[in-house]
Amino acid sequence: MKKFFYLLLLFTLPILSNGQRMADYLSVPFPSYLTASPDGKSIAWVFNDQGERNLFLARSPEFEAVQLTDFKGDEGLDLGPISFSPDGKTLLFVRGNSRNSSGQAANPAQLQINTDKKIYSLNLETKERRWFAPGSSPVFSPDGEQVAFLMGGSVYLKAAKDTSESVEQLFTARGSASMLGFSPDGKFLSFVSQRGDHSYIGLWNLEKKELKYAETSLDFDAYPAWSPDGKKLTYLRIPNINNLLPFTAIKESNPWSIRIFDVDKWEGKEIWKADKGPGSVMVDDLPAQSERLWWAKDGSLVFPWEKNNWMHLYAVNPNTKEVKHLTPGEGQVEWVHLSSDRNSLLVMHNIGNIDRRQISQLNLSTFSLELVSDPKTINWGAVKIENGIAFFSSDWNKPGWPMVRVNGQTITLAETLFPKNFPGFHAKPQPIKLIAKDGFESYGQLFLPQDYDPQKKHPAVIFIHGGSRRQMLLGYNYGAYYSNTYAAQQYFASQGYIALTLNYRSGIGYGMDFREAENYGAGGASEVQDLMAAADFLASRPDVDKSRIAPWGGSYGGYMTAHALSQAPEKFHVGVDIHGVHNWNNDIPVFAPWYEPEKFPEMAELAFKSSPMAYMDKWVDPVLLIHGDDDRNVLFSESVELAEVLRKQGVKVEQLIFPDEVHSFLLHRNWVEALTATFEFIHRHSSEK
Repeated sequence: MKKFFYLLLLFTLPILSNGQRMADYLSVPFPSYLTASPDGKSIAWVFNDQGERNLFLARSPEFEAVQLTDFKGDEGLDLGPISFSPDGKTLLFVRGNSRNSSGQAANPAQLQINTDKKIYSLNLETKERRWFAPGSSPVFSPDGEQVAFLMGGSVYLKAAKDTSESVEQLFTARGSASMLGFSPDGKFLSFVSQRGDHSYIGLWNLEKKELKYAETSLDFDAYPAWSPDGKKLTYLRIPNINNLLPFTAIKESNPWSIRIFDVDKWEGKEIWKADKGPGSVMVDDLPAQSERLWWAKDGSLVFPWEKNNWMHLYAVNPNTKEVKHLTPGEGQVEWVHLSSDRNSLLVMHNIGNIDRRQISQLNLSTFSLELVSDPKTINWGAVKIENGIAFFSSDWNKPGWPMVRVNGQTITLAETLFPKNFPGFHAKPQPIKLIAKDGFESYGQLFLPQDYDPQKKHPAVIFIHGGSRRQMLLGYNYGAYYSNTYAAQQYFASQGYIALTLNYRSGIGYGMDFREAENYGAGGASEVQDLMAAADFLASRPDVDKSRIAPWGGSYGGYMTAHALSQAPEKFHVGVDIHGVHNWNNDIPVFAPWYEPEKFPEMAELAFKSSPMAYMDKWVDPVLLIHGDDDRNVLFSESVELAEVLRKQGVKVEQLIFPDEVHSFLLHRNWVEALTATFEFIHRHSSEK
């Protein structure tokens, strides 16, 4: 009945001003998986157009966008990544969804087909598309004749031209394989063999059909990268960190190192090791990709290091051990792309532009760094093309869109696909700083409403992102989830709300000391103080009605919303908790299977005291709970248990549940419904005040 109620709202919710709906703010196709052909003359990407995901291609010099696939409807099937063959004539792409712990592929649309991940081959000359194999992570061999891919943690190999349905496992090995890579001469296939508390670099000899491991250790050996001549393989050696509770601060540990393995001699050596103290921990999600090492023209290795509080790029010469700092300034390196000619790296960062993302080009011969994007916009996903770059770009009033910059000229692609009903009103976000009671400085953006009247007292909302390793920006986000929530904040502003988006401690973008803040998360929930500071900031403004301030957010943002309503009911009047964590001891095992609370009583006690469940007796405000019941990040039972506890103490609980939906909703209609319901719930209770 609740589901029907919120579906009805999509069509019956009165429009308060400007004639726009939440759906209109969410109507722009979201681009992803941008890739370039080896010769740099073609690019391909995925457009998710209100749930309808398809491949697009553009070729130089005109760069006219052509749709390559004709998948129809909001089916909830992911599409991507995509890769060109070495000759640029074929595209491989993955379509389908990953499996949960029960071995079931996500299927929120209840399709009566197999929704597992499958690899498809697309001939760019004939436009013929064919099924290639089950699995994911396809990698072409250097000659384009073979394709290696993963299925169930095992490695498979199939001829690129093989049209049969047969697949054959390449070799048998313990562990779960990842990070596939052919040597440049095609003789070896490297991979990472994950073994739980350690991992190896595996090498499969394709000629001899022989499997060996490079200098096995007690550590995590990972992120292998072949030298251009194929004679050496470099990788990271990362010491294990036992019994470290996830979502707690860590600034130092046993230092990680860089090793080079000589394949002919079958021996490896350490060529660099991080200093003790800051930078000794290899951060899992910065840069946010599966590469960590890149070979320069002089044989040096470029790598990320957080020695100076910021994740930056450095280069080390294996012979002299000389280290160069390549990306100075305040800001982080978040994403790196190696050009197909191996002459340069394209680097996405916020150095010198903390609330946006920029693209710079690092020359691998001179190590010179050049900004190649517009500093007034948000830019990401860049790939090198002939005479320039292709990338995605967004702004405060326009979601992400594919662009090319060739010979100094910037071209917007596929302009006819931009929806004509996209709202004209957008509030230009203002950057703000907040000081918590413990003196910690956090950040945010403020959106003033349409027809803003400084003499009027407006209702207000606070959006709290998930992660917590995220940063909200001065414009539409480079992630689909947060592009949607930015749109929702704009909708709140269009309907008369002052909207604040909070970047609280433990998020990224502001350095290691901010991200690894003392006592955050399961180690004390210190970030809740930043949310309280945001509420106090709004309450102190003469243009805000302090009796109508509502928090909302998803995942970690749901956890923070629950903290707000349970710890400070006097500051808030209502909230929306989307797939939030409510008891760390329940959800941490999802990320750390070794963690059993009964075996670590001190950890468990602190984790519970850091959870909203520890403060339930104070909770009096109404809440809307939104959750998909195939969530693989936050247990669905977290919402079930919270609802039970709140109902027992008479708190009004409303719910919106999506059967078979995952954490980051796969169905566009679920996004529209969830964010429309978020606004309606808050607005209804604000109107009643």
